[in-house]
Amino acid sequence: MDTRQLAAFCAVVERKSFSQAAERLGVTQPAVSLQIRSLEQRLDAQLLDRSGRRVEPTEAGLRLYASAQKLLALEQQLLQDVTGDVEGPLSGVLELGASTGPGGTVVPLLLCEFQEAHPDVRVRLSVSDTQTVVAQVAERELELGVVGAAPRHRGVAYEPFFRDEVVLACPSGHRFAGKTVTLEELRAEPLLVMQEGAGVRQVIEDELRKVGTRLRDLDVRVELGLQESVRSAVAAGHGVAFISRTAIESDIAAGTIATAGVRGLDPVREILLVRSSGRVETRAAHAFIEFARSRLPK
Repeated sequence: MDTRQLAAFCAVVERKSFSQAAERLGVTQPAVSLQIRSLEQRLDAQLLDRSGRRVEPTEAGLRLYASAQKLLALEQQLLQDVTGDVEGPLSGVLELGASTGPGGTVVPLLLCEFQEAHPDVRVRLSVSDTQTVVAQVAERELELGVVGAAPRHRGVAYEPFFRDEVVLACPSGHRFAGKTVTLEELRAEPLLVMQEGAGVRQVIEDELRKVGTRLRDLDVRVELGLQESVRSAVAAGHGVAFISRTAIESDIAAGTIATAGVRGLDPVREILLVRSSGRVETRAAHAFIEFARSRLPK
């Protein structure tokens, strides 16, 4: 079977678009359409439903997609083994996604250092909420993800990457600054939160559940999207918020934001590496993981 046809088919399934698949593969859209038609004729089956706004796989297409991914992964491994390129200079593109906590602090620095060490590798980082990053890794739009929570998804596998402390951030001079407060005290304070899907929010909701409390039991005044929005609002004196400590290290050092603890809550979260289930990682991805682990705290 022609693996070029399978690669074109998988790209269309993952991108849900012939034009985007062509862009990803670096060929023309007519070339992708021809590959798909040839594959459908070879298998005597319709593999894609083209009737809607987005291209979707048929039942036969879904069955083929699962097997095609395995075959393409084996082909990639075979080529690496035969060419002996495993010892050569790293090259290619590393596409990685991160949630706003690690994506705004640790990950960009690691990627810049990694690229400087391997100048033939091009690095692309996209920053979104945790749910979006996980979905993009599962759909193979990204090779790796770094997130602060582990929403259930059959298409990915998680593994520990590094640990991150979540703190209650408050404006400098706030009565909570530098103290450990009770839940009752926290309930009386206006609270800023991140949007649903943010890893920090999920961690705090889990911690509150352990002590018999829910986020809605607190005085939540404003939901501000992701981490940078919340950080800015706290620094401007609009309330307190739970946030990754690494995201506000510079603010703490500058004295614009202070931190507090909450009795009964211990929101230390594991930052996780996300991989697509069954995908054989590229040399660049493998090298980046090893590089990052050598520099991150254990």
